[in-house]
Amino acid sequence: MRKLSFIIGAVIFAVFLPTFADMYLIHVASSIMIFMCLALSWDMMLRTGQLSFGTAGFFGLGAYAAIIAVDDFSVSPVMSIFIGAIFAALIALGLGVAVLRLREMYFAITTLALTSVFMVLARNLSNLTGGAAGKILFHAIFDGDPKKIYWLILSFAIVVIALSEVFERTRIKYAISSIRNDELVAKSCGINIFKYLLFVFIITSAIQGAAGAIYAQQYAFVEPESTFSSNFLLLPVAMALVGGIYSTPGPIVGAIVLGFASEYLKLLMPYGHLIIYGIIIILTIIFLRKGVYGTILDKVRSK
Repeated sequence: MRKLSFIIGAVIFAVFLPTFADMYLIHVASSIMIFMCLALSWDMMLRTGQLSFGTAGFFGLGAYAAIIAVDDFSVSPVMSIFIGAIFAALIALGLGVAVLRLREMYFAITTLALTSVFMVLARNLSNLTGGAAGKILFHAIFDGDPKKIYWLILSFAIVVIALSEVFERTRIKYAISSIRNDELVAKSCGINIFKYLLFVFIITSAIQGAAGAIYAQQYAFVEPESTFSSNFLLLPVAMALVGGIYSTPGPIVGAIVLGFASEYLKLLMPYGHLIIYGIIIILTIIFLRKGVYGTILDKVRSK
């Protein structure tokens, strides 16, 4: 009940934020929500026991698919977001048949390598992707209106939160938790391990693709190095770990804490903020092993 109250309260605050916030805060909040969605998707895959490092790869695929759809096929910017999600999901379906046979570090390394493969393809398929120079649109989505873009990202974030809660409140939770704890026991209970892993892999990849599509439409530009940047992997992972893994509120809390901390540190220390940012992450992981949300929840329960 407390978890649901927290999520509802966060959503209500986010809905009314544009009524009193300036453009800078709206832009920061939009960016935080994009990374929050990536953090939630990474955590949803982690709940199966599989450590995926392919977040940036599917993010980039969705971004390129959206830009190409608008630029080359005159698809509407909003519709291109769905195309980005579908394209990432289809690639995940094709690759998942092979990579989901792997486990633990082998799976993690393979998904990390996929990001590099996608980036090399984007750089070399210049007729389609623009090559190393990338592709640019003449207009950002909604002509760059920060408030409209904020509402779009908020709507997407609410959908991702709802999906995460479905993973937490239906039989999917018991199946993937069983797989994470002991695959042998899960198999003996009649759980189709590969089916559930593939399902979660496709859903999380679609989320990452949609996030990339929104990000690309917001800035009207894609380029291999920046679009497939490791920031779209490392920051969501850090947010999930700091907030608390295996839950919906954890990545939300982590995204808010690290997102605003990052912006404050940029203003305070323009050339050294990443050092402090890293120290905050390390200290949180060492001393708050369940994350900020998990630690607070444990203290509330103990009272």
